[in-house]
Amino acid sequence: MKFGQSENPEMIDFRLPADNPHTAEILKQNDTSQPLSIYVGCAKWNKTDLKNFYPRGTKDELTYYSTQFNSIELNATFYSMPGRDQVITWKNKTPDHFRFFPKITQSISHMRRLNDVQVLTNEYCDNISNFEDKLGMVFLQLHDNFKYKNYDRLVNFIESFPKAIPLAVELRNTEWFNDKTVSEEVYSLFEKHQVTNIVVDTAARRDLLHMRLTTPKAFIRYVGANDPQSDRERLDDWINRLSIWVDQGLRDIYFFVHQNIELESPFLSAYFIEKLNKQFGLSLQLPKLIEPKGSPSPTLGL
Repeated sequence: MKFGQSENPEMIDFRLPADNPHTAEILKQNDTSQPLSIYVGCAKWNKTDLKNFYPRGTKDELTYYSTQFNSIELNATFYSMPGRDQVITWKNKTPDHFRFFPKITQSISHMRRLNDVQVLTNEYCDNISNFEDKLGMVFLQLHDNFKYKNYDRLVNFIESFPKAIPLAVELRNTEWFNDKTVSEEVYSLFEKHQVTNIVVDTAARRDLLHMRLTTPKAFIRYVGANDPQSDRERLDDWINRLSIWVDQGLRDIYFFVHQNIELESPFLSAYFIEKLNKQFGLSLQLPKLIEPKGSPSPTLGL
């Protein structure tokens, strides 16, 4: 993935922007007596992508992955329409507490660009619904050249999307954020239909980083810059920001860790989980990691 990739991450100001004032109002909707629900995971479970993660002899990657993480941002469903039987197979390989967050197929989002996609969308949702209780939320990622001129397509897609399936949307063009009239129009649309506004934190696209929640849930897609120091410092900043939101009422956090060049996503995820546990007094499972020599790491050393 090259979107947001930077050759010189040390030159970037990685500070998170200030909160949008509407975010606090959105979070007031939550019942603060409810416990925190936090899902942290990677984007893929392929052995070739997750370095130093799978023990030697691992026969089924998803089965093992789901014993170490409580969720997956399922990018596999972006590249081809998932079949019903495939979804059921994935579901049955994972424990009861595990959740899938599948991306909507590119034939809908990138090829047809939301134009005349009702049949495809119905097929996708019918098949994805077979995750049953293990379905966290599906998300639509629009192309970075999908602009406000196609707003009517976005409206039609959201208005006709099955309400039984929770939906999040990732906008990737600055037109959606830089014009206040446009941004408030789309945020109002999301709020009306309970669509979660995804926050994307990636190195070279700070112009797309917003702090505007449209539902009382936080869905964050974090892309590391393959720079160990700044990657961890950015995760520390997210702990601080999430703490503010939790104080304001946030109870549902979905946080997925990527890298442009996958080298240590499991390590960054483990770092973040340990920080979450310390900050919020939780006991989220820490994934086991493999040291370069091939032996399991007894501690994270974070």
